[in-house]
Amino acid sequence: MKKTVVLGASLKEERYSNQAIRMLREYGHPVEAHGLRAGKVADVEIHTDLNAYSDIDTVTLYLNPQRQEAFYEYIIQLQPRRVIFNPGTENPAFYKQLIKNNIGYEEACTLVLLRTNQF
Repeated sequence: MKKTVVLGASLKEERYSNQAIRMLREYGHPVEAHGLRAGKVADVEIHTDLNAYSDIDTVTLYLNPQRQEAFYEYIIQLQPRRVIFNPGTENPAFYKQLIKNNIGYEEACTLVLLRTNQF
């Protein structure tokens, strides 16, 4: 099964990125995570270095548009099937770059997609 990368992962349980990691694992999805602080959520290590992962299906963003800019090239290099822009992360400027690179995108909530079997 292809992996999901959570960008903007947090160790704080109340954060949506943290909840997404836990729910993705609960639903059986392999997860890689990147955040400002290293640590562990469920059985997933949060990395602070940008790793060159392979077999990425989805990148789900928990970074505001300004913070995303530093990750544009990284996300494109991962060649995911899609990027999910969770509420507050919408970024039309980045959508254009994704389209040019044949990467799909959705303005959606990862938690809702999982709960409604649309992930």
